[in-house]
Amino acid sequence: MATIARLGPHDWQEFREIRLRALADAPTAFSMTLADVEQQHDDTWRDRLEQGDPILGVRDDDHEGLAAMGAGWHPPEHPGRMMVWGMWTAPEARGRGHARSLLEWLVDHAHGRGVTTVELHVTEGNEVARRLYEQCGFMATGEWEPLREGSALQIELMRRDLDPARS
Repeated sequence: MATIARLGPHDWQEFREIRLRALADAPTAFSMTLADVEQQHDDTWRDRLEQGDPILGVRDDDHEGLAAMGAGWHPPEHPGRMMVWGMWTAPEARGRGHARSLLEWLVDHAHGRGVTTVELHVTEGNEVARRLYEQCGFMATGEWEPLREGSALQIELMRRDLDPARS
């Protein structure tokens, strides 16, 4: 059985572990590199989980540690928007619907906070992620930018507008 957990400061070691695994497994999927993140002090991990934005992990009875993660960020300068970041599923836990469940949780959370637009980035060539995002109602915007400074890879912004009348 799998459950989604909203991670808190006491979960910092699990969060650190899955984030490092994600960056090692999919170095072209994230704006940060493994080298950037693995040097962060323990307090940085705790502080990230205290900020109030949802950082989620999937706990799966068939998997030791967190099986998947995803998070949302509410940019203070854009109160009607939430950015999804950090979506990743451990290779041995893929195909079980964890990413879809995380994304649905984040969209529901955004809607409950009055957010009208949820956005995320997808790396060029990551067709599995793009299909999932499209199936979950996200649309390509045609807005591209480099994955990170110095990278030849591009990421595209995808957007889902939420119906404010939905209950």
